[in-house]
Amino acid sequence: MIIGVLALQGDFAEHRSLLTRLGVDTREVRLPDQLEGLDGLIIPGGESTTIGKLAVTYGLVEPLRQFGS
Repeated sequence: MIIGVLALQGDFAEHRSLLTRLGVDTREVRLPDQLEGLDGLIIPGGESTTIGKLAVTYGLVEPLRQFGS
């Protein structure tokens, strides 16, 4: 199982660290192609406006929608 952690803003490093300690294979996600092969995705809490703007900048909005459907 591979779990992605959206690494645009927030405590993504802490989320990855905890998952790694639990034996979960993780991957940081910053670009659309990094969603491929994931079994799940964690979107860390934080400033949603900033996350939204960065998702637009990196072309992640539609790929995230598709991943979630």
